[in-house]
Amino acid sequence: MISPFVRRRRLATELIALREAHGVSAARLATDIGVARQRISRLENGHVAPDLDEIMRILELFQVNEQRWQQIMTIAREAQERGWWAKFADEMGARQALYANLEAGASQIREYQMVYLPGLLQTPSYTECRINMDRTEDATYNLSRASEARAGRQRMVERPGGPIYEVIIDELAVRRFAAPPPVVADQLDHIVHAGHERETLVVRVLPLGAQIRNHSVPRSAFFMYRYPDPEDPIVVAVDTVTDDLVLTQPPSVDRYVQLYDLLVEAALRPDDSLDFLATVAEETRRNGNNG
Repeated sequence: MISPFVRRRRLATELIALREAHGVSAARLATDIGVARQRISRLENGHVAPDLDEIMRILELFQVNEQRWQQIMTIAREAQERGWWAKFADEMGARQALYANLEAGASQIREYQMVYLPGLLQTPSYTECRINMDRTEDATYNLSRASEARAGRQRMVERPGGPIYEVIIDELAVRRFAAPPPVVADQLDHIVHAGHERETLVVRVLPLGAQIRNHSVPRSAFFMYRYPDPEDPIVVAVDTVTDDLVLTQPPSVDRYVQLYDLLVEAALRPDDSLDFLATVAEETRRNGNNG
């Protein structure tokens, strides 16, 4: 299953290209296929699941050839799908449901984490601490369901045939504890073990003293997703305090692709990164025992 979010965006691109190639306005298209102008706008913004009958009327109007017809209808059907997260979105939290959607069918996930250890590598104890600490008074999601959803997302990424997962962890996220020291020590050990055992996982640490070319210091955590179909957009999700900004347009996405490459250049090599995390885990556990 490919992310329905991504397929909606891809369908939007295809529909806009068809309409513009025929010199037809969105308002005229809406009239010709018998829908409201707002419906075309929402389809072309990727904001709604498509109605297959509407898509077929568009393809008939533009007399699309058989191969193109099959391609666009396949995209439209995939854009209609509801992943496992859709049923539990309210219980697991809208933000986590969004990331589950973006992860679906990805061929590569690249992540930079500034202050927390990566969610896709979190232990249940670390996840529980973060969910409890981050929960606001008006939050409606269920704590146990959110934890189960995090574990489900991890299984999807770790599955055979799953994505290549690369993560850069800022040293700040390692040194400034976002959970009690024993939990952090176990969490670091878990990342080290996963980094050694999983062929599709690459872990890098960005030292506090790293010199990033052009002084390109990142402002926040972010995630990049690539998909098997090269015509699907690369998606970037930027982590903020309250919501997540999702980018699909090349000028914005390209800036994050370039930034990630600069961070890779400045980070420790994977083997050195795992050695560093193991050392910090040992220090953390020793200091906790001494305390």
